[in-house]
Amino acid sequence: MKAPKKALLFFILPFGLLFTAFYLAPILYAIKQSLYKVERSGTFGPAVEVFGGLTQYQRVFSDGPFWESIGRVLLFGIVQVPVMLGLALFLALLLDSGLVKGRRFFRLAFFVPYAVPGVVAAIMWGFLYSPSLSPFDAVTGNVDLLSADLVLWSMANVVTWVYVGYNMLIIYSSLLAIPQEVYEAACIDGAGAIRTAWSIKIPLVMPAIVLTTVFSIIGTLQLLAEPQVFRTFSSAVTSTYTPNLTVYSTSSIPNFNLAAAFSVVLALATCLLSFAFLKVTQRGGDK
Repeated sequence: MKAPKKALLFFILPFGLLFTAFYLAPILYAIKQSLYKVERSGTFGPAVEVFGGLTQYQRVFSDGPFWESIGRVLLFGIVQVPVMLGLALFLALLLDSGLVKGRRFFRLAFFVPYAVPGVVAAIMWGFLYSPSLSPFDAVTGNVDLLSADLVLWSMANVVTWVYVGYNMLIIYSSLLAIPQEVYEAACIDGAGAIRTAWSIKIPLVMPAIVLTTVFSIIGTLQLLAEPQVFRTFSSAVTSTYTPNLTVYSTSSIPNFNLAAAFSVVLALATCLLSFAFLKVTQRGGDK
């Protein structure tokens, strides 16, 4: 029994070391930093970091712009995530239906936007939205896509463009794993293509849809690249437009202790939302 245990330890140890160094250690360090504050002795005295208890968290929970940014990304997620995953599911079903020729080409074509770095994609779309720079001035000249009312949904379009293909591949891979015998049985029962997709394919790929939804919830609350880039195109995007942008702006002051507290609260909110969604879907599956 000792040899298998040693072999198991040999394979687990690299992961354990990396997981501790790049996941657990930063979390613990952020929690530690959030419990400290900076004090000065006099106006021009040296800054001294002292234990502050929950002082930073009191500031977080009384910070109106931060909670407004939480509400903003929640609204973003409620609209953008279903649209994105609906498109991803539709494209996956279309590729799996056999109606499309050149599946390899379209798989690659749908996935290519994900290969574009988020900052580059945001800059590209920012130029397309800008009335003075866009080649589609007939649209941008009449509709200000960078206004306070529309800039959030302009960013949602960028995120959707980037991640539809990524989520489509996850769902499409799940579709490929469905046994062919299931389709043959459905065909014998007289089920058409639409009926097969609705009653067989979608229920069987539901775990993949749940997985992509959890990823999307996490990504929504971590929204940073798009609003940071769009600040250069629109005055409607402030330094506290999204929670992650608030953390970035606070750390740039620099106020690392308050930024750490923002990060811890944001991480907890992300975990709670993801866990709540999983519990709801599990209850629905049990029924």
